[in-house]
Amino acid sequence: MQTLLLDPDAVEEAAEMSAVVSAVEDAFVADARGDTQMPAKSYIELPQYNGDFRSMPAYLDAGEWDAAAVKWVNVHPDNPADHDLPTVMGTVVYSDPETAFPLALLDGTSITRKRTGAAAAVATNHLAVEHARTMGIVGAGVQSYTQLEAVAAVRPIEEVVVADSDEERVAEFVDAFEDRFDVRGGTIAEAARCDVLSTVTPVEEPIVHAVGEQTHVNAIGADAAGKHEIADAILQDAKIVIDDYEQCTHSGEINVPWAAGVLDDADIHAELGEVVVGERSGREGGDGVTVFDSTGLAIQDVAAAHVVYERASEEGLGELFELVDTEVL
Repeated sequence: MQTLLLDPDAVEEAAEMSAVVSAVEDAFVADARGDTQMPAKSYIELPQYNGDFRSMPAYLDAGEWDAAAVKWVNVHPDNPADHDLPTVMGTVVYSDPETAFPLALLDGTSITRKRTGAAAAVATNHLAVEHARTMGIVGAGVQSYTQLEAVAAVRPIEEVVVADSDEERVAEFVDAFEDRFDVRGGTIAEAARCDVLSTVTPVEEPIVHAVGEQTHVNAIGADAAGKHEIADAILQDAKIVIDDYEQCTHSGEINVPWAAGVLDDADIHAELGEVVVGERSGREGGDGVTVFDSTGLAIQDVAAAHVVYERASEEGLGELFELVDTEVL
């Protein structure tokens, strides 16, 4: 047997967004039903290099398919300036649960972008108003692109407002999507008034202080303790749905007000899996603002890797190589 090597271009070609959204929703369903194993994300702190490693293993049984994988990912903020390398890099090892054979090695950075967008799309589908036509995005970095691609797969988005202090990044974003959407740069306040808002920044002080009366917010940027994009007053008044209790209270959008005692269990409506399987409500007629606190789960990586591996295998993408010596038994 051979292992499939999938670089960023191969992952991008194989990761058809609607299929990734569907698979990520399957992962949330499996998690709500207890058909997953997902140990807590583990960290190796490297203060001498101003960085860290994170290990994210998981297994899920989605009924028609099951899969296992582990993502090895880093965050090294000094990389771009000091080493001409990305801040975040990742590798996913995708394995056959029955035999443990490593079926594929995939670019984990591309997988992360795709599954993060897909999770926002799943949340948007259950929490945003049905007639959502406008989308705001705060932060025009790499995650912003898949936020729009994924949300547009579940809502008929027509108008897009992107806000970022870097005018060059805004221009690049507009250029990438102007053939598909009525897209323009704008202020954070303008973006926040849209039907759907995704925030994808690393800030530690809230930058969104008001949203529309029925805006659905995908709070994506907070992935570590101390990060916080959305004002406490918005969170206090919103229907809050989280991806995982332990991760969100430790490092999600709610972590700062949670630690301060501003929010507690009574302020959390549900985990997203509970909403997807119908155990808890999604958007209801009287709802105003809804917020999805997304920290990113290993089961989402597994689901996205599954889609990519199956599609790449069917279409002959990537390169096969001998990683395991099957002659040694």
